[in-house]
Amino acid sequence: MKIKYHCFPVFLGMLFSLNASGQSSWPEIKNVNKPWARWWWMGNAVDKPNLKSSLIDFQKVGIGGVEITPIYGVKGEEKNFIDYLSPKYMEMLTYTVKTADSLGMQVDMVLGTGWPYGGSQVSVENAATKLIVEKYEIQKNEQFNKEIKTDAAKEKIPGKLLAVVAYGADGSYQDLTSQLKGDRLDWKAKKTNFTLYAVFEGKTGQQVKRAAPGGKGYTLDHYSQEALNAYVVPFDKALTGLEGKLRAIFNDSYEVYGTDFTPKFLQEFEKRRGYDLKKYLPQLLSKEDTEIGNRVKSDYRETISDLLLNKFDIPWTQWANAKQFKTKLQAHGSPGNLIDLYASADIPECETFGSMPYDIPGFRREKEDIREGDADPVMLKFSSSAAHIAGKPLTSSETFTWLRDHFKTALSQCKPEVEDLMLNGINHVFLHGSTYSPKRAEWPGWKFYASVNFNVNNSIWEDAPGLFDYIANCQSLLQAGKPDNETLLYYPVYDTWGKTLEGNLFFQFKIHSLKEWLHGTPFYETTKKLMENGYGVDFVSDNFIAQAKVENGLVVLPGGSYKSLVVPNCDKMPLATLEKLIALKKDGAAIIFEGLPKSVPGLKDYENQNQKMEALIASNKTLVNPVNDLFAALSEAKEQPETLVKTGLKFIRRDLNGEKIYYLVNHTSKVIEGYIPLAIANKEVLILDPLTRNVGNAMVQKNGQTTLVKLRIESGKSLLLKTENTASEKPWQYYDSLAEPIALKGDWQIAFEKGGPKLPAPAKVNSLESWTKISADAEAFSGTAAYTLQFDAPKIAADNWQLNLGDVRESAKIWLNGKYIGATWSVPFQINLGQLKKEKNELKIEVTNLSANRVRDLEMKGKEWKIFYEINMVDKDYNKFDATKWAPMPSGLLGPVTITPLKNQMK
Repeated sequence: MKIKYHCFPVFLGMLFSLNASGQSSWPEIKNVNKPWARWWWMGNAVDKPNLKSSLIDFQKVGIGGVEITPIYGVKGEEKNFIDYLSPKYMEMLTYTVKTADSLGMQVDMVLGTGWPYGGSQVSVENAATKLIVEKYEIQKNEQFNKEIKTDAAKEKIPGKLLAVVAYGADGSYQDLTSQLKGDRLDWKAKKTNFTLYAVFEGKTGQQVKRAAPGGKGYTLDHYSQEALNAYVVPFDKALTGLEGKLRAIFNDSYEVYGTDFTPKFLQEFEKRRGYDLKKYLPQLLSKEDTEIGNRVKSDYRETISDLLLNKFDIPWTQWANAKQFKTKLQAHGSPGNLIDLYASADIPECETFGSMPYDIPGFRREKEDIREGDADPVMLKFSSSAAHIAGKPLTSSETFTWLRDHFKTALSQCKPEVEDLMLNGINHVFLHGSTYSPKRAEWPGWKFYASVNFNVNNSIWEDAPGLFDYIANCQSLLQAGKPDNETLLYYPVYDTWGKTLEGNLFFQFKIHSLKEWLHGTPFYETTKKLMENGYGVDFVSDNFIAQAKVENGLVVLPGGSYKSLVVPNCDKMPLATLEKLIALKKDGAAIIFEGLPKSVPGLKDYENQNQKMEALIASNKTLVNPVNDLFAALSEAKEQPETLVKTGLKFIRRDLNGEKIYYLVNHTSKVIEGYIPLAIANKEVLILDPLTRNVGNAMVQKNGQTTLVKLRIESGKSLLLKTENTASEKPWQYYDSLAEPIALKGDWQIAFEKGGPKLPAPAKVNSLESWTKISADAEAFSGTAAYTLQFDAPKIAADNWQLNLGDVRESAKIWLNGKYIGATWSVPFQINLGQLKKEKNELKIEVTNLSANRVRDLEMKGKEWKIFYEINMVDKDYNKFDATKWAPMPSGLLGPVTITPLKNQMK
């Protein structure tokens, strides 16, 4: 009987989940443990039968929920378009929520279409705003009498005049705003030459990107609560009845470009920074690197950050929570302190973009197919740090965006990428993404322009449950308990705000331009140094330091406690922050200074503030004296690093009621084995394999404050460990190789089972190579083929046999003598078979390739499938998509296929 793949993890869960006491070693897999998917609704051309069918497809493969993002439509489907928030749309949304709930799934939604927030309800007044300044040179005794307007050739939307100020060549300043009659100024320059600065509230004119029908319009002003309040009015009505039924409201990465102002900015600036910005417009707008100019720019940028946080992000979460919705926020790209902005949402969310390199043997990263990635672990930790210090249990991520070109991403290439996310505190993965595609759509169906696209039309769907189950198994433990990082690291945002920044006044903390604000900074270098030496680190902002207190010598924040707070070398720090750090240290906290700030940020009273800072440092010299040896100082704070990092293993640790959960990953090029040290004393250790759900108690050696656990982790693999006081499971099965791998030889029967464009004829081969070489039909084929081989067992007495498939393109299910053994979809492609018969063992391997060759064939035959509005389809470099340029991708079982005899060490 053929076992359906998606049922197998359930069977394994039943087999391995209960220990001798009837207690579950693995937490029950819930929908929040599973990966979720961003679900693109093209043109909102959805209907109930296809919505239900799609949700069932998601549920079967192990996806726990969907995040709906409506976008542009499909050509030829115009009659099926549904306007956003129309009664018909709300009927479809309500049906989706109800159907998902019946399947044990949940639904998130974007508060708009495409991105960023905006739409037809956004008036010009509430649209994204920019600062416009016009300058006029006036000679002494010259009369200025004209209307002051923005340049119509430059500005499609006329700016609103807010103020006119005059700067004299003699250093004088006059505010002429009260002398305006409408937009006309009649004024004479006396005593000296003047430069007039006219300040306008301009509009960027940015429209919603990738908008769906009914969702087109201006991007919203993200610094105005009045604009936000007006924006949500249609949602107040439309979402009535869905309170508590939708799980969360999502806000995508901050891609509101050039918006550096808001109608009430000048008033807000003076209230928050304590002086009139208009007096310093020349310094604000100057591209010269001067102290006064940089201080004014710092105040300006801090005000933008304050407004985004307090006038938009926090009120947005409050609005959603009042309707029993959570919020999920991608703060990166914002012009503000990312820690505070991420923490303003219920679920902070990061993202990765492009493909990262790994040293795993057999891990393919073909240069012609990839976008270079920028998934820097330090950047990822901004989101998880915000969650940890604020007490938010989930940190999510937009995952797998543009890993490879379309149709060219294998499941094996996803695994290390998602592992790096989970290693840095992300525990709620969102696939990017899956496009709603009705059954009437011809293959390959409807597609979003960015890859990867996870849906039933993509051949990787066949074995995607393996990846999804792996993620769910990991997340079930990475969501358990609480974070267990012991070190806080201060993030000195003012060191970025207070720079000229290549002449750019408006600055965004973008994930794709880390060299502009993160790489090479003392903060970055200290973070890397701590992580590389086995310390768990979370970042902390000035706002959260202000909330900190000390209990039993620990720094306590809303989200938990820490053994130390490290201050890296920094140039600027608010006086209040330094005062609080010293107060915490006086209360018994371990506050460790690598260096001392040289100045306070900002312009207001800075010279007097600097004198106070100098006096504060002088009077507390012994408390703030910078350390020469950071690690010695951490040791004094009773921090014990995880020296397992010296083996090359990556790790993250959590605390579960006093016991520790470790997630260990081997991304090195070699097997890591031996007794691995854990920084916890006198413990038994449970090993859990997230690929197989195998569980067993490890062999351990207890050595003072360290427990040594015997492990073998091959390159590309991972394990979860859980400490316990007494052994609760049967022993972990440790195997040694009894001989070198033995090649399986003979005639392989190949039968093409499912896929397209049509099934090639069966074939027989005695040497393994890409099935694309068998025939023209096989070259064009994407789908699944069964390889069958008969062989006799080697004459070696073994407790188990390990099967290694070598090079697999791209995933495989394995049967031995009619019994389903399991699936292998990631490097290394190996699995334990159990016992062999002496003669005539039959090995059946179902291999599924990528969809690339079928798409290539489709385009070479001139068939057009790229029928989408707006951006349509592009390649990884955002050029026109053209699969006719591709070479056929190797497919099938390339081998060599070997078996290795294993001996159980526990016998």
